[in-house]
Amino acid sequence: MTLTCAIVDDEPLALGLLESYAGKTPFLELRGKYNSAVQALKGLQENPVQLLFLDIQMPELTGLELSRIIREEKTKIIFTTAFGQYALDAYRVDAADYLLKPFSYADFLKAAQKVLRWFELVEQAGRASADGAPAPEAAPRREIDSIFVKSEYKLVQIRLDEILYIEGLKDYLKIYLEGETHPILSLMSMKSMEELLPPGRFLRVHRSYIVQASKIRVVDRNRIVFGKVFIPISDSYKAAFNDYLQRRTP
Repeated sequence: MTLTCAIVDDEPLALGLLESYAGKTPFLELRGKYNSAVQALKGLQENPVQLLFLDIQMPELTGLELSRIIREEKTKIIFTTAFGQYALDAYRVDAADYLLKPFSYADFLKAAQKVLRWFELVEQAGRASADGAPAPEAAPRREIDSIFVKSEYKLVQIRLDEILYIEGLKDYLKIYLEGETHPILSLMSMKSMEELLPPGRFLRVHRSYIVQASKIRVVDRNRIVFGKVFIPISDSYKAAFNDYLQRRTP
C-alpha cells in the first residue's frame, strides 16, 4: 500500500530533511511541501493527502490550528516540532504521532509505519464489508510482539505479552506490566492505543481501562481482579465482555 503525504514546516532545513526522509520511504508518495500552514491549507484543499507531517509553531496559523481544520478521518497527522511543551496539545487533537526535533530517520519511519498500519486495516475492513464477509482485522497484527510508546521524550519498547492492563488518565496512559511495581507513563490517548494494539488480544472494558484478555484470572462481581487491583467493567462494554466470557465458559 502507498500513502500520499505532504510536509509543512517554515524552516527550510527542516523542510528539506523531511523531504529526504519521505523520498527514501518506499510506501510514501510526496504530493506537496509547504513553508506555512496558510499555504498548506490552500494546497491541501486542492490536493488532499492521507498523511501530513506538520510543524506546530508557525506564524499566522499554527500547526495545531491547521490540524483542527483538517478532517482527521481523511488525513492522519504526525506533528514535528522542537518544542516539547506542545506534546500534550498534540495528543488532545488526536495526532497519530509526535516527533520531537531533532529526530532520526528511524523515528520518522516508525511513525509513518504506524499510520500505514491504520490505513491498511481501514482498507481491509472496507473490502470485507463490500464482500459481505467479516473483516480480518486481526490478521496483519498477529505478527506484532511489541510496541513503542513515548515516555519522558524517549521511545520505550514494550513486549505485548508483558502487559496486564492499561489505565487512561485524561491525557496520559499508565501501562502496567507483569512483574513490574511501577507502570510506564505515556502521553497518549486511549483511542491511539486501541489502534496500536492487536484487537483480538486486548479488551476495552471501561472508558479508562484496556486489559489483556489472556491475563484475566479472576472476575469478581463485575470487576476484573489483578492482585489488589479491581478493574470495573462498565455498562458500555459489558455485553462484549460477557460474550467473550461465554465463548470460553463450559
